[in-house]
Amino acid sequence: MLKNTFIKIFVVEIEQLTAIFYSHSNPEKRLKMENYMKNNFPFLGIQTPVRSKLQKPFLQRFKSEKKINWDWVQSLWDLKEREFQYSALDYLITKKKHLTPADLNQLKYLIITKSWWDSVDLIASHLIGFIVRNYPEVKQDVLQWSASENIWLKRTGIICQLKFKQETDTLFLSQAITKNLNSNEFFINKAIGWALREYSKCNPHWVSEFIENHPLSSLSKKEAGKYL
Repeated sequence: MLKNTFIKIFVVEIEQLTAIFYSHSNPEKRLKMENYMKNNFPFLGIQTPVRSKLQKPFLQRFKSEKKINWDWVQSLWDLKEREFQYSALDYLITKKKHLTPADLNQLKYLIITKSWWDSVDLIASHLIGFIVRNYPEVKQDVLQWSASENIWLKRTGIICQLKFKQETDTLFLSQAITKNLNSNEFFINKAIGWALREYSKCNPHWVSEFIENHPLSSLSKKEAGKYL
């Protein structure tokens, strides 16, 4: 009985959030947002400040929970409009201190479904990065992603240390990049340059040597050398 009551409350909350988002749709902004994302996803036209305000009461309900509510994440992820995926990621970012290696497969699913740079980059830098930093035993699993056939898993393996600064594992970074040196994929070469550029802010010597000793694409070199 209690389980059925919980399910009913959960469904009602999803329906409430959906209704609130739909009631704040903006056709003019919707078109601009869809165009910006190359029309890969339908949008409601709700920009980040408005979305944050609308979803705040719902996120607060999860504040005391000590684990990730993957049912909530999946329910939002399955909805059509892109703002619902953003809301799912906002929730995960607020709860990221509760992420563990056990959550890696669920995050991998989010990376390879409804994939584009907007969602993947958040997952990689905020969520996968958190797990890699706090649970070093998963490094080899994530490093293997950089050799995947899926470009978004590759990109995640390359950029997951974006926020590590001096704590960057240079062996991990080097291996993730060298697995992709022959790539012609824009999102991979851009990621290589981005990862190197971020690390150059605290270790320009290492990055300069890496650029000199590896056959990077022109795009990767351009991105990597912006602060050198």
